[in-house]
Amino acid sequence: MAKLRRNHKQSGNVLSIAVIRVAAFVLIGGFAVFYISESLKKEISFPSESEYEIPAATNPEERFYIPISPSKEIVNHKYYSLAYNEEHEQAEWVAYELSKSQLLLPNVERETQFRPDPAVQTKSALHRDYINSGFTRGHLAPAGDMAFNEEAMTQSFFMSNISPQLESFNVGIWNELENDVRDWAFDNGRVYVVTGPVLNGPILKKIGENKVSVPKYFYKVILEIQGKEKNGIGFIIENDRSDIHLKEYAVSIDSVENFTGYDFFPDLMIDELEEEIESKFDVSKWRFDPKRFEMRNEKWQH
Repeated sequence: MAKLRRNHKQSGNVLSIAVIRVAAFVLIGGFAVFYISESLKKEISFPSESEYEIPAATNPEERFYIPISPSKEIVNHKYYSLAYNEEHEQAEWVAYELSKSQLLLPNVERETQFRPDPAVQTKSALHRDYINSGFTRGHLAPAGDMAFNEEAMTQSFFMSNISPQLESFNVGIWNELENDVRDWAFDNGRVYVVTGPVLNGPILKKIGENKVSVPKYFYKVILEIQGKEKNGIGFIIENDRSDIHLKEYAVSIDSVENFTGYDFFPDLMIDELEEEIESKFDVSKWRFDPKRFEMRNEKWQH
């Protein structure tokens, strides 16, 4: 009997030791998880809320990403700036920031009414200048980029932000490029965009009572400097239907500067960085959507 009692006591001791070990393991494990968690919090750099603010400058005149061009009339709207060319009755360029935070917001309802721009001192072109002209009212700052609130959407329909485009160009390759730019803004967090008609080159014709010039070419330059890699790319595309891949139109920002006569992003980067980014481009750094290219060709193949 004594032996049995002794064995029972030893069994109790073993059980107690096991319980203590399990408890110690749980405590140590819990402390380790807590320690690792706290260490990770210290090592990971979480973005501040300011990085997700909509890029609307309190004082738009202080925007540092607008180009230098011959036009003397610079108009600063809340979410984009432009240089209005009275001779051609449209903007030489439209410049704006496009951020991931804008793209994450629900799209407001699309505007339907084109309006004269009240901020253009020399008076902008009118909606009726385009009626029965054979050309669509092509956005420079796209409505899709300005869909994050009603004010931005409304201002994107000012006639100063509009240029005559063939429908096959407007809803074809130009629309494809606009959608790809939104992808790049989402991928990179923020991009700077300058876009417009080439007004120092061939003009196809004049339309409307205000003699709005129809440009043969349009351009767009995109700059990404928020990430570790700084990249820039440009495009010069003829105002016509195209079945050529968008990559084939890619050029350096320097090439667009030479073609248009404008100096892009002069206040945004130091001279050395500007020269490095604007003199070269790498299409592999930019995501092109193959489905959009296929859809464009299917729609306009006839």
